[in-house]
Amino acid sequence: MTAEERTRILAHGPLVLFDGVCALCNGSVRFLAPRDRTGKLHFAAMQSEAGQEVLRRHGLPLSDWESFVFLEDGKLHLKSSACLRIIRYMRGAWPMLSALCIVPRGVADWFYDRVARNRYALFGRHEHCLLPSEALRAKFLA
Repeated sequence: MTAEERTRILAHGPLVLFDGVCALCNGSVRFLAPRDRTGKLHFAAMQSEAGQEVLRRHGLPLSDWESFVFLEDGKLHLKSSACLRIIRYMRGAWPMLSALCIVPRGVADWFYDRVARNRYALFGRHEHCLLPSEALRAKFLA
């Protein structure tokens, strides 16, 4: 990836930021990456230099995350909104789940928050950010 491409992705996306030590978040990235029908999604752990740069630029906390963050067309999406926008990039029937956008955001975010606050207890936590597989490495920003 060239420096220009990296700069463009950090400014405009599509970029998924995730908690790099969260087992659920890592599993979600491993699930999403091979199903990306556009081939345009990129990923960065929030703990990484790239993740911290995006969070800082948009005035979000640099630690204690409780949300996936999705940068698309220069705009950040959080919580359930991020998830619903990300699935539009997937192949197969997955994009049909974006119909869940009819659920009021407050209700959807309430459910999202329950999982997010308990994700370490439910799914586990790693001591360090996991390294992407060779196949995923090209989609990751460090």
